Amino acid sequence: MSDDRDEFGAFLVGFVVGGLTGAVVALLFAPQSGEETRALIKDKSIELRDRASQSAEEVLARAESAAAEARARADELTKIARERATELAHEVRERGTGLVNEVRERSKGAIDAVRKSTKGGDASAAG
Repeated sequence: MSDDRDEFGAFLVGFVVGGLTGAVVALLFAPQSGEETRALIKDKSIELRDRASQSAEEVLARAESAAAEARARADELTKIARERATELAHEVRERGTGLVNEVRERSKGAIDAVRKSTKGGDASAAG
């Protein structure tokens, strides 16, 4: 996007400089009276102003289009990021629940083993 803008900016500068150069050369070599030359300068300046205005409108339209595309892409990326974050949160919850259950089962097993060994130890100590 930046390259397009740079290329268009260079084109616009070249266009304006070329137009001015052409107008100066035409004035210097034209065999006309001062009044005719002033009229020609006026006409050329109006034409150049119109071209510059048209170019500026084209640049504005391109900028608005690029901004709209950027907003649309940002919205799309935001939506994708939210979906992925939701998926990750769900996965973390599932894994956490699984780990909690596994720890509970192991704890119950360990507690049962301790209770059995304690009951067995009491019986052998009593005997």
